[in-house]
Amino acid sequence: MYYNKVEICGVNTAKLAVLTSEEKRELLLKSKAGDEAARQKLIDGNLRLVLSIIQRFTNRRENLDDLFQVGCIGLIKAVDNFNTDLDVKFSTYAVPMIIGEVRRYLRDNNTIRVSRSVRDLAYRALQMREQLSKTMAAEPTIAQIAKELGEKEENIHNAIEAIVEPVSLYEPVYNDGGDSIYVIDQVSDSGTSDELWLENIALKEAMKKLSDREKKIIQMRFYKGKTQMEIAEEIGISQAQVSRLEKGALERIRKQM
Repeated sequence: MYYNKVEICGVNTAKLAVLTSEEKRELLLKSKAGDEAARQKLIDGNLRLVLSIIQRFTNRRENLDDLFQVGCIGLIKAVDNFNTDLDVKFSTYAVPMIIGEVRRYLRDNNTIRVSRSVRDLAYRALQMREQLSKTMAAEPTIAQIAKELGEKEENIHNAIEAIVEPVSLYEPVYNDGGDSIYVIDQVSDSGTSDELWLENIALKEAMKKLSDREKKIIQMRFYKGKTQMEIAEEIGISQAQVSRLEKGALERIRKQM
């Protein structure tokens, strides 16, 4: 099967290198200091991460070589922009960078074609709306435009919607001078959220060591953005207990990672 092939972009995926956390940390520090050899070794040592991520998008039947190359661009960006001063695992930072790069590629290469007849109807509807606006006190409705054109309301509505420029999921909707909030940040998908994907890749083994209550607190606290007070009310314990459980769980995760 095409998606089970071993060689991608000339790389034998069966022989991809795997780095330990200590090796990654050392290479990141050397890379930040300008060591190009360390930078390249760090990239090569994380290609398996790219491979695991692009498997998520194979149901789109996109060219796997293309997806792998795009994912590598995200990996390189993660390597070059990673802040070694923060107490964050590299994969935790790299995964959303790689996913974002692949999604941008899929978005930009997904051309939606609108037929000429639909475009013509949309432009006629827009012209009629402008004409009616000049003679009416209010904005004309779809029903009024359809009546003037002798078309069905549904056809007018669909035609106008078809020519509207789609909004990018990466369109910024808010910026306070720091990190921007994008449209994708406001969209929820409990089935295939990046948080779940991130957990599976970066925290899967560490999370297995937690109790059910600790796991729930970590998920609510960091993946759902709830406060300790909100968590305490939801699971029926005190905020102090939530704080202790959270601290213990994080310490155990750090040790496992």
